[in-house]
Amino acid sequence: MKTTVSFLIARQFCKNAFRSGALYAIMIVMMVMIGFAAYSGWKIYTSQNATRQHYQQEARESWENNPDKHPHRMAHFGSFAFRLKHPLSMFDFGLESFTGNAVYLEAHRQNSVNFSEASFSTGLLRFGEISMAMLLQVVLPLIVFFLGFASISAERENGTLKVMLTQGVAWKDILVGKSMGIFSLAMFMVVPVIVITLFLLLLTDQTSFTTDSLLRYAGIVIAYLVFTLVLCFITVLISTVSTSSKNALMTLLAVWLFMIVLLPKTTQALGNYFYPSLSKIEFDTAVELDVLKEGDSHNPDDPHYKNLRDSVLQVYKVDSVQQLPFNYSGFVMREGERISAEIYQRHLEELVYTYKKQNSINKITAWINPYAAVRNISMALSGTDFESYVAFQQEAERYRYQLAQTMNELQMKFISNEKLGPNDKPYTISHEHWKEIPDFRPQHLSIDTALGNELSSMLSLVFWTVLSIALIIRLSKKAKAI
Repeated sequence: MKTTVSFLIARQFCKNAFRSGALYAIMIVMMVMIGFAAYSGWKIYTSQNATRQHYQQEARESWENNPDKHPHRMAHFGSFAFRLKHPLSMFDFGLESFTGNAVYLEAHRQNSVNFSEASFSTGLLRFGEISMAMLLQVVLPLIVFFLGFASISAERENGTLKVMLTQGVAWKDILVGKSMGIFSLAMFMVVPVIVITLFLLLLTDQTSFTTDSLLRYAGIVIAYLVFTLVLCFITVLISTVSTSSKNALMTLLAVWLFMIVLLPKTTQALGNYFYPSLSKIEFDTAVELDVLKEGDSHNPDDPHYKNLRDSVLQVYKVDSVQQLPFNYSGFVMREGERISAEIYQRHLEELVYTYKKQNSINKITAWINPYAAVRNISMALSGTDFESYVAFQQEAERYRYQLAQTMNELQMKFISNEKLGPNDKPYTISHEHWKEIPDFRPQHLSIDTALGNELSSMLSLVFWTVLSIALIIRLSKKAKAI
């Protein structure tokens, strides 16, 4: 293969494309859409993060401003945990509009993450939001197919392909040159997105723009460049094997519908069919039933906790809970919290495992659909995938559990076992203890974890690259000019 010849063919292809007014119209429309997507992504990121940080601070101030109070009352007063958006979520919205962003944290109860954007929006949201990632995943393939559907078939129809071959130009030079030409034109749509995303990242505050964010950004750039290259190879391959430009265009449109619409929807339906998940009511009921089997920590006559009391009295060699060196009610609450948290965590892990099995079908289809591969990688690196949501949910639950257990330990340490009389002042502890509880500080998954979760998608994208190059080489030996 002669590299110089391939570059000449690519340059000539670009020159011919710019002679058409359609290309300018496409570029103008694409630039407008990119500008709108960038503005809306930045606006959503800044406004929602500011709102969530504001209410997280309000929740903290409300917690600290509580007066002297019984620790168990403070455990039930609870707090809130808000999920902060990753800076790269302005590029790819992912699942964030559907997964919720806030959870109420209280003792003895694990609440779900609520207040998703979808719950406050119309059904139109399910058709998708215009993000920069959406433009590169959905619109760009359509543009690439439109620009390149006649790259080889038109040359064959015009008879120029035969002339090029008789002049000593190799098929490999033609196929690679046409692919490079289409890729160069696609860069007029891809590069603005890359530059604008980096610019918006630089506008974020110092704490958000970290090495991790920069590495994630680099990973996104590489993934979309590879995805675009694969699209260009696919376009040239189909144009080469098609008998006419019309057939090539129809085939590429069918490929687009299959990759972008049919296969993703089908895999989602198959995931729900083969691995059905519990509804929220079914999940909460299952947790509650298992908790009741262990006993009710608020019922002193419960068999489980009655046996617990007898064993504690025996260990400390006393006759009643009033003689124990710690508050027994706090001890019971701590034990009840431990049991209920373990049961909830077990059920939650089973539910998450079911969701992961549903998603595994989508990851398998990435081996036959490069769109699925780049979408999974994009969401993971943007911090808007399912794994990022689960990480926040688990982080919030750990904080809730630690908060409740700290209140139980304060009760054990500072509250007397003696029962209050009708005229006695209720037991309380100093409000200074509330400030000792650290505030909830959510952390995003590291890039190592994010990439590890999408190892299959990365390998499938590499597979598509190798496969498309191999097909180009193979076709260059078997293609015909007529």
